Amino acid sequence: MTNTTATAPSTIDAATLKTWTANHDDLMVIDVRSGAEFDSRHIKGSYHVPLPLLSEHTEEFASKLGTRVVLVCQSGARAEQARKRLSAAGLSAAAVLEGGVPAYAAAGGDVVHGRKTWALERQVRMTAGSIVLASILAGRFISPKLRLIAGGIGAGLTYSAATDSCAMGKALSWMPWNRSSNEPTAHQALQNLESRA
Repeated sequence: MTNTTATAPSTIDAATLKTWTANHDDLMVIDVRSGAEFDSRHIKGSYHVPLPLLSEHTEEFASKLGTRVVLVCQSGARAEQARKRLSAAGLSAAAVLEGGVPAYAAAGGDVVHGRKTWALERQVRMTAGSIVLASILAGRFISPKLRLIAGGIGAGLTYSAATDSCAMGKALSWMPWNRSSNEPTAHQALQNLESRA
């Protein structure tokens, strides 16, 4: 049965989450970032449910989550996507951590550090910027038609912002450096949540 709370906030700040972790046994922090990002740094006690996995099995996850749920990612964008999906599946009790894991760490929250990796948002900026720069240079020195690639990237980023989705980010999340050897399956992630109950 899905738990809902009509008065649940849609966002929560890092200081409030820090207080909640100390005072609420029913708190469930769900990290929706990639495996490599989670391995790099995550909130102590959080559950790893990557956004693509949550998107494929939204109703199953919604039925396992409690009444005090906080969704986290690097900046809040992916966590908000997860919140909207869970809300559509009947779970309105989830809130998004403003500023993501970096904000929680900056507020003095308890985080677990692992191997360093770039956040997915940073990888998207680097990839998009590099393609635009390369296409402008190629347009200047090889063929002016190659400048159209920069236009395509610009159109893709505009569409991404308008739809709150990111095809490049999704593609990059499947790259080997963003995969973790302990990336959970849907069954494993659901079992982890059930063991909490």
